[in-house]
Amino acid sequence: MAGLNLCSVLVTGAKQGIGLELVKQLLGNSNPPEWVFATWWDAAAGRMQELQKLEAKHPNLVIVALDVTDPASIKAAAARFETHLKGSGLNLLINNTGMAKLSTLESETPEDMALVYATNVMGPLLVSQAFLPLLKQAAQGSPQTGLSCSKAAIVNISSEGGCIQNVCGWRTVQIISYRCSKAALNMLTKCQALGNGGDGILSVAVHPGWVQTNMGNSSSIQQAPLTVEASVRGMLHVLSTLCEKHNGAFVNWEGEVLPW
Repeated sequence: MAGLNLCSVLVTGAKQGIGLELVKQLLGNSNPPEWVFATWWDAAAGRMQELQKLEAKHPNLVIVALDVTDPASIKAAAARFETHLKGSGLNLLINNTGMAKLSTLESETPEDMALVYATNVMGPLLVSQAFLPLLKQAAQGSPQTGLSCSKAAIVNISSEGGCIQNVCGWRTVQIISYRCSKAALNMLTKCQALGNGGDGILSVAVHPGWVQTNMGNSSSIQQAPLTVEASVRGMLHVLSTLCEKHNGAFVNWEGEVLPW
């Protein structure tokens, strides 16, 4: 992670799993960001105490409730973070919030499909829209040329489960709404790259691997092979290497470019 030189980063869905580990490793870096913003929702359902302990220990960590499906909640969070940034803008937005509903082609429902799309696709879109002015501000104020995560970037946590060319794990778990939502998120990432690249903002979709989280282990057939710590360590290293040629790309936690 030595190549990441961030003044500010926002991680959504940070109360557990990948989001929480991102916050931990960012704060534990030898050169941590000046500000780490972490959002959560539905505190009763998660381990909020871990995030609160980190906040008590690190004065540069700010945690705020944010419902990625609620524009008013997103707007309120953006306004609070802006007061801390004092005109410097936001360097890195990591859209990590996501959900999955176990389903098959036969059992998938309109209600679950709509809920998963609202969280996994509309959520990153709405959050990115709300924080775009701060990302532009960071890009405009940066002395760096080209594109990078240290300058200004949107990172969407996607999944190889959304690959159309290589539909991985189909025989293990179908998760129809999740697969469709991640394919849509990949398209959103490509659109963001086309729309925001000219303003100095990098956009990339990242597959974290099959990780040992509540979501990753939701299939009872077998255990996910990758630890949260290893996944996040890999992703942060990859983020430090990204540049213009990666704008709109889909990569995994090891930096490999994945097929759409």
